[in-house]
Amino acid sequence: MPHTAAPTIDGTDAHPPLSASLWGATARPAPTTPPLQEAVEADVVIVGGGFSGLSTAISLAERGRTVRVLEAIEPGWGASGRNGGQVIPGARHLPDELVDAYGRERGERLHRWGAKTADNAFALIERLGLDCEPVRTGWIQAADTETALDEGRQRVAGLQTAGAPARMLDRAQFRALVGSEAYIGGWIHEGGGAVQPLSLVRELARAAMKLGVHVHGDSPATAIARDGAGWRVTTPNGSVTAPRLLMATNALTGDVWPTLREASLPVWSFQIATAPLGNARVIPQGQSVSDTRRVLRYFRSDSHGRLIIGGKGKASAPKHGGDFNLQRETLGRLYPELADRPIEHGWGGQVAITIDRLPRIFALGDGAFAHIGCNGKGVAWCCAIGPVLADLLDGADPEASPMPVTSLRTIPFHRLRRVYVAAGGAWLRLRDRFDR
Repeated sequence: MPHTAAPTIDGTDAHPPLSASLWGATARPAPTTPPLQEAVEADVVIVGGGFSGLSTAISLAERGRTVRVLEAIEPGWGASGRNGGQVIPGARHLPDELVDAYGRERGERLHRWGAKTADNAFALIERLGLDCEPVRTGWIQAADTETALDEGRQRVAGLQTAGAPARMLDRAQFRALVGSEAYIGGWIHEGGGAVQPLSLVRELARAAMKLGVHVHGDSPATAIARDGAGWRVTTPNGSVTAPRLLMATNALTGDVWPTLREASLPVWSFQIATAPLGNARVIPQGQSVSDTRRVLRYFRSDSHGRLIIGGKGKASAPKHGGDFNLQRETLGRLYPELADRPIEHGWGGQVAITIDRLPRIFALGDGAFAHIGCNGKGVAWCCAIGPVLADLLDGADPEASPMPVTSLRTIPFHRLRRVYVAAGGAWLRLRDRFDR
């Protein structure tokens, strides 16, 4: 089925420039990724130059495949270059929930694979020597209710069964690691950590190009169509024809494949970064932290001692300082002594959320796949997914994939996505308030 569209940044609101973020101000320089200017052929064409697309391109190139990556703006323009940089292991769901969704064998296989995603992401960083400020001191999930602590115990038990280094934290242990009185405890996965995410995606692009991958910036896909036994992806000034296609656009698919765009909801997440805290530095051992609230809060320190706090944003791109009031309020709630600290940076990006919060690999047609919906765990998940997607693009049996491969399923009445997101956010905030 052919797909055509005028080039857009995303299907809703234009993102602010990367320079507005802490990551844009401190990242490694961007590699040169010239736009596609001709009609070419390749073994695989990948639409989207973020973690998923580039990790897959690297895996394919190491197998000798010719690969073209098409990126609408520049590598890292979307969520890969705007997220909190937390490398969070595991699936969002409990093992029993994955079994209920996919059956015992596939659900347990997905749980085991998910538990190793951070291992695989850090192994990729080390193997390729990627300069992205990797820190592996653990990821903490904070709980402010007894119900959340009980769920944490279930998660820790499931992760320990999979061989992961996870353990519970009582209130005193949590306070020693995080320095906040806002929670009653939590748990830690010592295999988690953090990176400078924009540096990581730029380094992945460099590594891919060293392996012979052609990475094209300023090359939005304007049409996708079957071409004989393969696919042709057209850009404003060229085209790529290949027997294999990967859509790695996540929340920024736009109109080039409308039914794929309608398979997830783009939700804005906003972040702020303080000035370096000096002697007031919190989280002394450098763990990343997120909590169990349905309207998530997440925070960490960077290598210069800035405190970074993120959470749900408004329904559109941030435009002024007042859009970050919720993050400022969170800063004061977590660390009252820091409430008046100056904020150096404020930025936002869109996360692809699926209705059941399960990530997806879709089979789009003969030789064509899509990977979307990491639901806030994309750094580890998308860096680890490369070899899995490369196997599929190389013709492997989808039944052997650790992630289920399904047909494309859209969200009913997707045109009402703003209503979904606003109503869902209000309902989740209400449940957070009363679920104690």
